[in-house]
Amino acid sequence: MFDIIAKPMGQILYFIYDNLAFKSYGIALIIFTIFVKVLLLPLMIKQYHSMAKMQELGPKLKELQAKYKNDKEKLQQESWKLYQENNYNPASGCLPLLIQMPILLALWQVISKPLTYMIGIHDKIDPLAKVLKVSTKGYTEINIISNFSTSKVGNILSSNVSNIIEQMKHGFTFLGVNLGWIPSAEYKSHIVLLLIPILAAGTIFISTKMSTVNTAQQMDNPMQKSMLLMGPMMTLIFSFSFPAGMGLYWIVGGVFQIFQQMFINKLMAKKKEVQNK
Repeated sequence: MFDIIAKPMGQILYFIYDNLAFKSYGIALIIFTIFVKVLLLPLMIKQYHSMAKMQELGPKLKELQAKYKNDKEKLQQESWKLYQENNYNPASGCLPLLIQMPILLALWQVISKPLTYMIGIHDKIDPLAKVLKVSTKGYTEINIISNFSTSKVGNILSSNVSNIIEQMKHGFTFLGVNLGWIPSAEYKSHIVLLLIPILAAGTIFISTKMSTVNTAQQMDNPMQKSMLLMGPMMTLIFSFSFPAGMGLYWIVGGVFQIFQQMFINKLMAKKKEVQNK
């Protein structure tokens, strides 16, 4: 169902890999991640505006909650009236997250199935898996690339496609690790590979904390604290379950978001100074 997003993403990623990244899959992922984040930047700024507005309305909402604590219907009516008077849509803060989710799922498809989405040879996967004796369970296409041998595939592929996959076999190695590998105890000697999930969770935690509007009320809110930890914990779990390329995407995205938040904070501070004058 995500093919409508995954196919163009795969083509863009392959273009970057083939033309801008020196045939390095890791460099291609870094450039691609920055490209996606830049495209989403206007939405992230909108989300920050929404969070700042919610912070501003917080005390008034608290007053309404105390005043109408025994009348849920009246509380909803007055809350909505407050939102309308201040030109605020409570759903606007969720829009960037809703847009990023299908992008993230489509990217997982692209990373786990590079032969389908980057090269476009979906119909050749089963024959290749058979001749290369690769399991069709798990990340079949990554295993095909890792075990690829031009001499074994015969006439299943054209010589041009075989050369491309042969290049990808070497291009998947980044900082000494294969980005197609899944971080696990099996690769305990590859420290960089095992560090990827930790760095991914760490950068997501820092970027999430920076993007949170830090009011005393929010920091005392158990839900706020759980949301702060949920993203990094899910990232850590998924990074140990997905190919390392996905973890690299999260690391680069987290670092980008840290600098992005610094920029947004500076921009908002200047805007507030102008308004105060």
